[in-house]
Amino acid sequence: MLEKQRQSFVADGPPGVAVRRDRIDRLMAMVLDNTDAFVEAMATDFGTRSRSASLATELVGMVPVVEHTRSHIRQWMRAGKLMRGARLVGLHAEVQPSPLGVVGIIGPWNFPLQLVVLPAAAAFAAGNRVMIKMSEITSHTAELMHRLAPDYFAGDELCVVTGGSDVAAAFARLPFDHLFFTGSPSVGALVQRAAAENLVPVTLELGGKNPVVVAPGADIARSAARIASARMVNGGQVCVCPDYVLVPERDVEAFVDVARRTLGDMFPTILTNGDYCSSVNEANFDRVLGLIDDARERGATVEIVAPDGEMLPDRASRKIAPTIVRDVDASMRIAEEEIFGPVLTVQGYRSLDEAIDEINARPAPLVAYWFGPGDKDFRDFVRRTRSGGVARNDFAAQMIPSGAPFGGVGRSGMGAYHGKAGFDAFSHYRTVVGSDLPFSLTGSAAPPFKPGMRWYADAMVRRARNRTRRRLAKR
Repeated sequence: MLEKQRQSFVADGPPGVAVRRDRIDRLMAMVLDNTDAFVEAMATDFGTRSRSASLATELVGMVPVVEHTRSHIRQWMRAGKLMRGARLVGLHAEVQPSPLGVVGIIGPWNFPLQLVVLPAAAAFAAGNRVMIKMSEITSHTAELMHRLAPDYFAGDELCVVTGGSDVAAAFARLPFDHLFFTGSPSVGALVQRAAAENLVPVTLELGGKNPVVVAPGADIARSAARIASARMVNGGQVCVCPDYVLVPERDVEAFVDVARRTLGDMFPTILTNGDYCSSVNEANFDRVLGLIDDARERGATVEIVAPDGEMLPDRASRKIAPTIVRDVDASMRIAEEEIFGPVLTVQGYRSLDEAIDEINARPAPLVAYWFGPGDKDFRDFVRRTRSGGVARNDFAAQMIPSGAPFGGVGRSGMGAYHGKAGFDAFSHYRTVVGSDLPFSLTGSAAPPFKPGMRWYADAMVRRARNRTRRRLAKR
């Protein structure tokens, strides 16, 4: 199928605006015409995931980003003109955004629909063909996508691949023109290694332990309520969820009191609550419980916020109660591993310098959170930390603008998409220069070198040297 898509891409040439928009429209129609089927498939995959949760996290957030991309295609496709004045004497220069060819997308299980549709829409906007490998963990969603795709696309436009980890490994080794992956840093490293065999460029959307700093001047009650609520989105199985919270030491007890009360109010029942998202499978259920047990055994204070009379965790439903963990130290796995579940760790800090040092001692996260005023302390926090994005006073606020780039840095990712960043990720910016001058501008670089060329080269070096010296002398 890869070769078929590539042959079709070469034969047809770069598509115009109308074709790109049509492909995006058919992609969205595939999703919107079959919303109920996708919601049901995802509920089956997770065990418990409500219709409202799937609509809110998979579809509602997706539509504005896709619409923004679609509406800007014509603008982004325009060539950038260089050296405009030189056109008057016969030198023409421009930079053309060109499609790469065939883009491979490896999707995750936590948002199995949105996180393949968004990169596919960006790849279509840039003029590419697309092959998608769906996650085998959410197999019902994958099979539905595989079955529906031929109703909306020819195979040489969009192809959906299903199968296990062996298929994913083979997919990652294909000689795509670009490979886009969303998942864990450990698997991302394997994907990058596989792609390197064919020198395939990659975009890696990974994760990490997202820190939250509650500022000394923050409203503790409001901050604790919002942070606790954010931790529970999709059962905590979100790459931008808050992972650990740094609170001024004097406010830790007050913060935990509000967080506990908020979680209790949110979930008066859990076992029979259709809005309480399950762990996606037993492996993730056991992994999260293992992090909690390890922390408890090593001396952490673990508080389970479970409704009265309910025995949690519950293996049959794969539900883990909201859990607050304190007194975490570096010996515990929970201090290093991304939790990806309904667990929040809370620790005190004595000064903002200490909090920032704590964050900088770890790999750069996908998002760094700040709860408090947008004052000098906040600006200092932004300047001194490194993360894919920064959100202040709200969950995933860095994703609110539809045109904002989304991506990590360091261990949390490589490259970005959403908005023009997505168009750029799947484009090659090709410089095209033509000369109608009666002489060659660059021919003098070939020997034999005439006296005029030698004089010119010496003069240019001397001029650059003097300019640099003058700049340095002013400091």
